[in-house]
Amino acid sequence: MTIAYRRAVPEDTPACVVLRGRTRENAFSVERLAEAGVTLESWQAAIADGSLPGHVAIEADEIVGYCFGERETGEIAVLALLPEHEGQGVGKTLLGLVVTEFREFGLTRLFLSCSSDPAVRSYGFYRHLGWTSTGSFDDRGDEILEYRLA
Repeated sequence: MTIAYRRAVPEDTPACVVLRGRTRENAFSVERLAEAGVTLESWQAAIADGSLPGHVAIEADEIVGYCFGERETGEIAVLALLPEHEGQGVGKTLLGLVVTEFREFGLTRLFLSCSSDPAVRSYGFYRHLGWTSTGSFDDRGDEILEYRLA
């Protein structure tokens, strides 16, 4: 099947919340998201007001992946895919769409946190795409990576 990409809209949020719990690594349930301060309502509001722009990947009318970032800080907040869509370039495309959008906003540096364990897929994924370690870690022990925009 063909994957289509488009800008995320607030109505995508329920499907995104469900998908987040179905990822292979770093899955977050609705309850864990709420503990982190992310609710359906807060996510929808952030998409609606433009503070959390993102893109979704759709196959057969189902969201199969997404990427969102914090417009004000340049943090890539989340990149999530259904396991059956890993290794097909979907994550790379989604991340690229958000990076391009943030470049258009005038940002010169993006950052994200990811596992510092080389056995975790995200470790190699981001580094392969040019993200580099800042040498710092967040409060969960995840490594902070950055990406410089030309």
